Amino acid sequence: MILGIDIGGANTKIASDDGRIVELHYIPLWKNTRLPEALIEIAGRLEPQKVGVVITGELADCFPDKEAGLSYIIDAVNNAFANAFFLDSNGVLTQEKIRSIAAANWMASALLVGKEFGDCIFLDIGSTTTDIIPIKNGLPLAGKTDFERLKKGELVYSGALRTNIAAILKSVTFGNIGSRISSELFAITADAYTVLGLIKLQNYTCDTPDGAGKTILHAKRRLGRVVCADLSEITDGEIFSIARQVMEAQVNDIKDALCEISKKHDIRRIVACGIGEFLAKKAAIESGFEIILISEKYGTEISKVFPAYAVAKLLKNSNL
Repeated sequence: MILGIDIGGANTKIASDDGRIVELHYIPLWKNTRLPEALIEIAGRLEPQKVGVVITGELADCFPDKEAGLSYIIDAVNNAFANAFFLDSNGVLTQEKIRSIAAANWMASALLVGKEFGDCIFLDIGSTTTDIIPIKNGLPLAGKTDFERLKKGELVYSGALRTNIAAILKSVTFGNIGSRISSELFAITADAYTVLGLIKLQNYTCDTPDGAGKTILHAKRRLGRVVCADLSEITDGEIFSIARQVMEAQVNDIKDALCEISKKHDIRRIVACGIGEFLAKKAAIESGFEIILISEKYGTEISKVFPAYAVAKLLKNSNL
């Protein structure tokens, strides 16, 4: 069995090349991380023949720079697995510790999508970020670093779970009345989509802002705090309105980036994956684009960990 691993700042995702093994582990790198121990546990339990790895966690603020982050993560992988290969931003699988390994999970996904679907814009909406990758002739045309992709509109730092509501909205409206909001980390997008019924309890895989529960009631409390209210002074209708305005603003932000990339590369077909597929679908339909969902081809669970699955497939099809 060949195992793919996608190590992000918050989540570590794994998938086997045949898709039978799919796991998502919340392992935040910035707080007393148990990544080395978790990888050793995974290695002992699954015993893969080879491991393909993509890394995005090097930017976590527990590291002084990306070099230190990469070194820590690569050492943890190599300590757990005897035969690990890392995909870099040029699409090359290597066992060397090189800078181009940083933030390359989108490359694995884009190479597999390009082979399967041809010219398209690959849209991956995860818990924290949104990748918008133009693909032509089977190859991604995106910038090689997150810094480059942010400048080119190919990375939107907004996701379906962990994004602070205050980073999406500056104000909300209740009927004809507008209200400013608090800039505190009171609620996150996972709270909005929990209230709207778009994510299930088991998909709320990150920490809550207040350390409390992940039920609809807890999510309502957090959304109320965004406008400095508690549940005794804000109605359910007003809370649902806040949640809907969060989704509208987030979708509009993604639509703007999608349209920019579409116009630049003359592509109007979207292939989407991730925990935020529902946002991708809404953004694509409202923009008039054709959309293909990875969940419909590979299943919902694979869609959530697609870079891990993709790097496993790439390693399996290589000569390594």
